[in-house]
Amino acid sequence: MAMVTSLMSERPVVIFSKSSCCMCHTIKTLISNFGANPTVYELDEHPDGKQLEKELRRLGCKPSVPAVFIGEELIGGANEVMSHHLKGQLVPLLLKANAIWV
Repeated sequence: MAMVTSLMSERPVVIFSKSSCCMCHTIKTLISNFGANPTVYELDEHPDGKQLEKELRRLGCKPSVPAVFIGEELIGGANEVMSHHLKGQLVPLLLKANAIWV
């Protein structure tokens, strides 16, 4: 889990994705539309993608993508991100992580 931990600690918003995943695209677009600039790691294009995917599964990400970290905290996959959004909790998380400004 060292690789995932290292990568997710570098930026306020980190998304582990796959380039062919439509839900990944949706989540990246949603977060970007709030003005955040997420760091995105496409596991199917990353040289250590298989290892990263194993680590994400060990962290409880099922399916492994999208896996969204905000402020070094695992938010979860598409269902969890959309749930936070619908409850009005996504923007406060982005603000707290200094990923967006008002």
